[in-house]
Amino acid sequence: MGEQNLKSCTAFKGNQRVASGSLLKVARKVKEIIDQDGQASILIFDDVTSELVEVDFRGTMGNVLERLEKQTTGVESANASPDTDQRSQRGPGRPKLGVVSREVTLLPRHWEWLNSQPGGASVALRKLVEEARRVNSGKDKVRHSKEVAYRFMSAMAGDFPGFEEATRALFAGDSERFNSLVASWSIDIRDHARKLAQAAFQNRV
Repeated sequence: MGEQNLKSCTAFKGNQRVASGSLLKVARKVKEIIDQDGQASILIFDDVTSELVEVDFRGTMGNVLERLEKQTTGVESANASPDTDQRSQRGPGRPKLGVVSREVTLLPRHWEWLNSQPGGASVALRKLVEEARRVNSGKDKVRHSKEVAYRFMSAMAGDFPGFEEATRALFAGDSERFNSLVASWSIDIRDHARKLAQAAFQNRV
């Protein structure tokens, strides 16, 4: 089963959460609701990014699930390296590490320093990036949590009372004020927003 169909999602019908879990599970539940109520307005959010997930619900349940599987297969095929077959025929040797070649613009003194490091510029750059990721992991989690919570709130609670103030509290890292301001919101919207924002308050730096 494709990785895309296993990602965690949450679906809302109006202000009510109607499904949560893998994309296939959520799509199945949403399809059942749409078949019962053709006028139902339902949004599906990626739990990691709060991006809207588009699903084609035309046809039967089988049609919907089959299209999801085909979409995933298409993504996997598109992401495959064009020289996959050639690599498989090379036989023994140093395997590719999944690296991606991109252009990097630096000053001459930067290149001189990088090239003087053990392993050369590429190895040194990878070490620097990994170290930066380790050092900034807390800040990155805070930033990501704020962005994801705000994206969801903007889509689902933009016209709710206290939205602007709650947004300011979110980005200020004020959990007490944030929780107070969203307390009057629809229960499912409030709880999902709090869940997404949790890391923003627990990992303050």
